[in-house]
Amino acid sequence: MAIAAQEGTITATVKSWPQRIKGFYNDVRTEMKKVTTPSLKEVRATTTVVIITVFLFGLYFWAVDSVIGRAIDWVLRSLTHR
Repeated sequence: MAIAAQEGTITATVKSWPQRIKGFYNDVRTEMKKVTTPSLKEVRATTTVVIITVFLFGLYFWAVDSVIGRAIDWVLRSLTHR
């Protein structure tokens, strides 16, 4: 009885695939109609923001790394001179 119930659900699932696939592709087409390509001005503006942000984060992480590195050096040197 349990096997028959499982086969029924598997069969129903397999039979629903074409309808589900058709619905999926219709949804994809609908969403793709909403997609717009950014203008050259927008691309340049966002690229500039990304480059500046990467540069600033690079400087920040370099500074933090330098401070932490010097602090660790100081601690290790102070521990070895005793």
